[in-house]
Amino acid sequence: MRLFLSIFSAFLYASSVLAGYPRHVFHKARPQVEKRIPNQPFQNPELQKRASTFLTDKTKEFAVNGSGIPEVPFDIGESYAGLLSISDDPDETRKLFFWFFPSTNTECPREIVIWLNGGPGCSSLSGLLTENGPFTWEAGTLAPVQNPYSWTNLTNMIWVEQPVGVGYTQGTPNITDEVQLATEFRGFFKNFIDTFDMKTYDVYVTGESYAGFYVPYIADGMIQANDTDYFNLKGISINDPIIGDETVQQQVILVPYIEYWNNLMYLNSTFLDQMRDRAAECNYTSYLETYFKFPPPPGPFPVLPDPFYRDNYTCDMFDNFYGALLEVNPCFNIYHITETCPHPFSQLGIINTGDYQPPGAQVYFNRTDVQEALNAVVGTNWEQCTDINVFGNGKNYSDARDASPGPANNGVLQRVIEFTNNTIIGSGDLDMLLSTNGTLFAIQNMTWHGLQGFQLWPLVNTLYAPYHPEYNGGALAGAGAQGKWGAERGLMFYTAQLAGHELPGYTPGVAYRMLEIMLGRVKDFSSTESFTTQSGNYTGNGTIYKV
Repeated sequence: MRLFLSIFSAFLYASSVLAGYPRHVFHKARPQVEKRIPNQPFQNPELQKRASTFLTDKTKEFAVNGSGIPEVPFDIGESYAGLLSISDDPDETRKLFFWFFPSTNTECPREIVIWLNGGPGCSSLSGLLTENGPFTWEAGTLAPVQNPYSWTNLTNMIWVEQPVGVGYTQGTPNITDEVQLATEFRGFFKNFIDTFDMKTYDVYVTGESYAGFYVPYIADGMIQANDTDYFNLKGISINDPIIGDETVQQQVILVPYIEYWNNLMYLNSTFLDQMRDRAAECNYTSYLETYFKFPPPPGPFPVLPDPFYRDNYTCDMFDNFYGALLEVNPCFNIYHITETCPHPFSQLGIINTGDYQPPGAQVYFNRTDVQEALNAVVGTNWEQCTDINVFGNGKNYSDARDASPGPANNGVLQRVIEFTNNTIIGSGDLDMLLSTNGTLFAIQNMTWHGLQGFQLWPLVNTLYAPYHPEYNGGALAGAGAQGKWGAERGLMFYTAQLAGHELPGYTPGVAYRMLEIMLGRVKDFSSTESFTTQSGNYTGNGTIYKV
C-alpha cells in the first residue's frame, strides 16, 4: 500500500508540473542545536526554557549540574538542591534540606509530590537513592543506574530531609511532637513554593515507615492552614507505616505472620509452640480473635500494655522471634524476610543490626564531592538515620520520644481521609517490622466518614502491575498479579506480595501504578492498561502465548 501511494503521488506531481502549475518547495525548519555546558544555561532562549523549566534568578543558587553527580555516568537532568529556612525570620538558623526534580513529563499538571522517609530521624535521600528517584544505587550493586520507574516520569518530585537534625539539615532540633514538626515543615514548604513560583500547585504528601506519623500530621497541618496558595492538598500515600499502637501493630499479629511465612523462616515446632503459649499468656491471641474483624466491634479497642514498660520483656514477641530467626539465618532482615547471607554493602551506611561496611568504604552522601554537587554544607556528618534525638527539644541525649499519638488514634488520619477522599495505604507482605495485618488492625480501630474500619475484608481484588518493556537490566519491575487491594469511603489499601518495608524499591512497578492512581491518571489497581508514560500492547512473549 505504501509503494502504491508513493507511485500514485509521484504521478500526480508529475502531471501538475506538465500542466504548467508552479512548483512550491517547502523548507522544514532546522532544529536548534547547541552543546550544553555544565552549570551554564543554553544561549538559545527556547532551548533554555525546555531544559530548565524552573531556573530563575531566585532558584539558580540551588541548581544542580545534572552531568556532574559523582559516580553517576549519565545526566540526571534538571534538579535543584539546598537548604531553606523553616520560617520567615531573617535570623532563623534551622533549615531543611531538599532535592527537587521537575518532572520529565511535558504534560505534567501544576502539581508536586513530596516524599518523606521515616525513622524518626532518617533521611529522605535514602528513598531517592534506593527507591523512587531518577537514579538508584541499590545495596550490593557496583554503580548507580538510571531508574525507569522514577516518580519524576509522572510528576514534579521533592525529597525533603526533615525534621531538623536529619541528614544535611542545619540547626538545633527544638520539637517534641508532630504538631510542631508539621508547623516547621509548613514554614519550609512555604519558602520553597515562593522560591520556585509554585503557588496554587496541587500538593500530594507521600512516605513510608515512621512517615506514617509525618505524612498525616503534615497533611492535617496543611488542611488547618486553609491556604490553597501554598498548601493545596489533594492526597496522601504511605506504605509500611506506623500509624497506631505499636503493641498492636508489631506484637499482637506476629505469631500468625510467622506461621504464614515459616516455610521460608524455618523455625522449629518446639519454639513455635512456646511462642504460641507466650502470645496467649500476654492476651495477644484473644485480643486478635476479638478485635481483628471486618467490620470491627465498636471501638476504641482496649489499650494493651507496652511490653517494654513491664518488669520484664517476656511479652516482647518481636525481639523473641527476631533472636530465634537470627540463629537460623544470621543475615535475617526484618525489613525484607527473604534475604540470606552475606549482607550486601549499602552506600547509605550502617543503620541496622548486621549491616556491613567494608574497610575503607565511604558513605555516599558523606563524600565531599557529593556535598559540593548538592549545595549542602560541606563537612556535614551525613547519616542515613541520625543519632540526634529529633524530638528531644534540643537535648541530644534525652530519652524523650515523639509525644504525639498515632494518627489513626486521635482523628488526624481521619480528617485527612475525609478532606481528600484520596488516601492510599500500602504494605509489603515481606516486611516483618510493620506487617500487613498490623497496619490493617490499626485501621480497624479508626473511624472515618461515619463508620469504623473496613466493613469488608479489603484484600479481595487482584492488584495488577501492567506488562511493559524493559530497557535497563539494572532496574527491573515485575508485572501481572502483584498483590491485593480494596477501598472504602476514600481510603484505599493495597499489598505487594514480594515487597519488603521499602515498597517502591522492591516492587517499583506497583509503586509507580500507585502514584498514577493517586494523581488521577488511572482509576485503581485492577486496571490492566499500560503505564501512562508508555503506549503499546504488552502482553508478554513467553511460550504460553505461542500457538
